[in-house]
Amino acid sequence: MTSISGGRNGDSPMGEKDVKTENLGGETLHEGLIEVAGNADQLQRHLGNRQIQLIAVGGTIGTALFVSIGGGLMTGGPGSLFIAFTLYSCLLGLVNNCIAEMVVYMPVSGSFIRMAGKWVDESFGFMAGWNFFLYEACLIPFEISALNLVLTFWRDDIPAGAVCAACIVLYAVFNVIAVKYYGEAEFWLSTGKLLLIVMLFLFTFITMVGGNPQHDAYGFRYWYSPGSFAEYVTTGSLGRFQGFLGSLFSAAFTIVGPEYLAMVAGEAERPRTYLKQGFKTMYWRFGTFFIVGALCVGIVLPYDDPTLQNAGTGTANGSPYVIAMQNMGISVFPHIVNALMVTSIFSAGNAYTYCAMRSLYGLSLEGHAPKFLSRCSKQGIPIWAFLVTMCFPFLSFLQVSNNTAQVVTWLANLTEAAQIIDFIVMSVTYIFFFRALRAQGIDRKTLPYVGWWQPWCAYIGAAGMTVMVCIYGYTTFLPGWWDIGTFFSYYTMVFVAIITYTGWKVIKKTKFVPAAQADLVWDKPVIDAYENSLKDPPTRFRDEIMQMAGLKKRERHIGIDVSS
Repeated sequence: MTSISGGRNGDSPMGEKDVKTENLGGETLHEGLIEVAGNADQLQRHLGNRQIQLIAVGGTIGTALFVSIGGGLMTGGPGSLFIAFTLYSCLLGLVNNCIAEMVVYMPVSGSFIRMAGKWVDESFGFMAGWNFFLYEACLIPFEISALNLVLTFWRDDIPAGAVCAACIVLYAVFNVIAVKYYGEAEFWLSTGKLLLIVMLFLFTFITMVGGNPQHDAYGFRYWYSPGSFAEYVTTGSLGRFQGFLGSLFSAAFTIVGPEYLAMVAGEAERPRTYLKQGFKTMYWRFGTFFIVGALCVGIVLPYDDPTLQNAGTGTANGSPYVIAMQNMGISVFPHIVNALMVTSIFSAGNAYTYCAMRSLYGLSLEGHAPKFLSRCSKQGIPIWAFLVTMCFPFLSFLQVSNNTAQVVTWLANLTEAAQIIDFIVMSVTYIFFFRALRAQGIDRKTLPYVGWWQPWCAYIGAAGMTVMVCIYGYTTFLPGWWDIGTFFSYYTMVFVAIITYTGWKVIKKTKFVPAAQADLVWDKPVIDAYENSLKDPPTRFRDEIMQMAGLKKRERHIGIDVSS
């Protein structure tokens, strides 16, 4: 048999033992057939097309779209919210254009956080990896805190500690078994998210044309009264502009997606085919989920609604949709929506647990975290990275002694800066990747996916995201608004990024990677050999759904060409 293996500097990351994981479409090749490793590390490629696409949806749709978006409406009004979400969706679309080309070309474990170290600067990769890990890890208790907030719709005496404990146990169970079972769980949970968002869009349209208990065709009434643009901080034109900035920062926390799809690169069955499809669909997801979602929120609820204004106390309903249903006297539908919202929020926390584990694993592979964190179970689960990650959900117990909504706000502010830094990393890494391709004479037309209008998308994306992270906490510098706790909640991750980057550079004396010397080969031979060994044709998303339902059989090609 032939064994194809590889790792950093040509060595196997498993030590002296060569990597011999045969993961062809999630199955194993036996004696007499060519033995091909799906990765140069220990992760296993078991995620199919339908799982990848729904994991991408699961990471995209979270608490912010259903609950936190109400803060953006209250701050800026429906007009500012719609413009802000449209603008930021376009900006993130430019970043998606960058990360898609890199990840489809080199679908490795750890994805963009390892690319940053390989193609830009090792210190840059160190900073990117720890920033992403802390971002994902802190989002886990955020989702648990938000879940407690949404549960107050039914009753406000549900023990917060019990909810925290239950979530921690379930996240542990879903993430300690084989990745294909995690993918299956996320498939069904994300399906519930899609159902929820469709229901909310239909609710908005039907009620605005008169399909409500009052038979009131209110249409865009709230855009006229109390108005399209709310004042924030000050009054007049400046106040309305500051309200728009508040909505823009809400959009920056709500609109995500490319990073979650990138992180499954090391465990996708057909990475270049399925990831390419996923990144292409990201654009309509931005347009449908976020831009239309922002429009709907501004239609169903006025920005000065008393219940929305009091949502920060933690005792009222957190979702603007549920508030609107109650205002209309709709009795049953809010319960259905709230139940689906609970599963959606839980799913988002599950996805964050997965990404935090994989980012810590990628850090270990690059020598940026202790080596023992790269050890995996027989099922391809980074077991020690899992144990470290599962310490973070316990931060959710802060809400037992503090106001639930306040904890949600703290965690939201802490993680938003890290999220924007991730997008800066992606854009900057692409600029160096583009230069390396040109310096080494590699025609971009030969890549499996070619982004449009490059490298200008990367430059605009990097500049736009840098401006966002700089002005995110501007209100703390206004007269009468200074609060040291709020200041650090806004800028802690910026300070962490600066410290991790400069610290690693001083200690390791790293330098920027010259374009002509950037490693554009890396794990490419291993991935190429793996994909060439797959003789079954790629499965379309709808075909996998039909196969799962037993409506269609999977065509298989048993013969394998050893010469490939």
